[in-house]
Amino acid sequence: MTNRSSTLWTFAITSVALFMVTLDNLVVTSALPVIRRNLHASLTQLEWTVNAYTLTFAVLLLTGAALGDRYGRRLMFSIGIGVFTLGSAVAAMSTTATGLDLARSLQGVGGAIVTPLTLTLLSAAVPRERRGLALGAWGGIGGLAVAIGPLVGGAIVEGLSWQWIFWINVPIGLVLAPLAFFRLRESHGPSDRLDLAGLGLASGGLLGIVWGLVRGNSVGWGSPEIVGSLAAGVVVLALFVLWELRAPAPMLPMRFFRNRTFALTNVSSLFMFFGMFGSIFLLIQFFQTVQSYSPLQAGLRILPWTAMPIFIAPIAGAWSDRIGGQRLMAAGLALQAIGLAWIATVSSPSMPYSDVVAPFFLSGIGMALFFAPVANVVLSSVRPEEEGQASGANNAIRELGGVFGVAVLASIFAHYGGYGAPQHFVDGLRPAVWVGAGLVGVGALAALAIPGRRRQAAEAPQPALDGAR
Repeated sequence: MTNRSSTLWTFAITSVALFMVTLDNLVVTSALPVIRRNLHASLTQLEWTVNAYTLTFAVLLLTGAALGDRYGRRLMFSIGIGVFTLGSAVAAMSTTATGLDLARSLQGVGGAIVTPLTLTLLSAAVPRERRGLALGAWGGIGGLAVAIGPLVGGAIVEGLSWQWIFWINVPIGLVLAPLAFFRLRESHGPSDRLDLAGLGLASGGLLGIVWGLVRGNSVGWGSPEIVGSLAAGVVVLALFVLWELRAPAPMLPMRFFRNRTFALTNVSSLFMFFGMFGSIFLLIQFFQTVQSYSPLQAGLRILPWTAMPIFIAPIAGAWSDRIGGQRLMAAGLALQAIGLAWIATVSSPSMPYSDVVAPFFLSGIGMALFFAPVANVVLSSVRPEEEGQASGANNAIRELGGVFGVAVLASIFAHYGGYGAPQHFVDGLRPAVWVGAGLVGVGALAALAIPGRRRQAAEAPQPALDGAR
């Protein structure tokens, strides 16, 4: 196989895999009202339908990359596709909400292995002079999958059934896994050490916190289960930090956070995804539950928000080289916060769609301005050999933002409203989206505090610090 042929095969296989895995972040949102009715799911179970995927995905991202480094990227990439495909089939055959949530966790495991390896496999296969173009296309494909997730989900639910959201992955995965194994070149990373203790502590701590947030309204915030779950989660995460400070091969080097650029960029990412995922989780249900739109109609109405990065991100990427990525990030987060606050202000059971078109566009432009420069800003804060860990950490933190956003905003929604009368739904929606807007605004302030290019250069780690932790 020639180098050109190998590059084309690698790009095609990794792109399809990335699109399939990323699509499942938001594709299920359009089906939530139908799943709630068909499987008699509670709000808590609906939250886990989203969070079971994103939580396992976020926690295992760094481990997925490490497994590829140790056992072979091609091998683990193929295994990851197989796990994701199996999870999709189990999800499609689920007859209970709990079974569906467990299947979504299995999908998340597969997705966490596949996603980081798409980048490393593609980067290794593309000649250096074409790497920027290839990685830009890689990012665009991921953005497209996020953008059309609600629309694709709505079309499948309306045209077929909610189960086909998951069945559609199965034939793709069955073709892609063996194709990847036989067409991609095997490679290994520089490190063959796995931080299993760190993985266990991070998973346990995050699970405890998310469990408490999701079940707090139904069980009672003062109950021993919720207090114990939240307290245990915080303690275990503190132990994770202490372990990572001392681990010989940490999955997340804590010294990264001593750099203001790295720390503040990740704070901004956390709050961006908090507000975006949490709000979309509720708004897609608002259009179907309160305003009686079909799943496809609801997905189309969200599109002015989620599709804007496709058109704006390339322009924003060019701007970031001239005016600084941190300024674009701050502007994008500010626009997203304004858009969410606008939506919260005008929401009512009889609200015409025209009332939210402008804030949807505003939020979408803001999302694009944030997405375009964030990767470069993060990677500028670490040495070249640490870029894989830094990128994985940023992806994991933003996915956790989505997990916490769904959990917290759904808890606020359940406290002030619910699925009863249309007005009751809006009574919960408005304060939840207001909170999302406020936290995205905090993210904008964090982005404003990111040092400019000269300060970043002064703070950048030097080669002499290789042994420091």
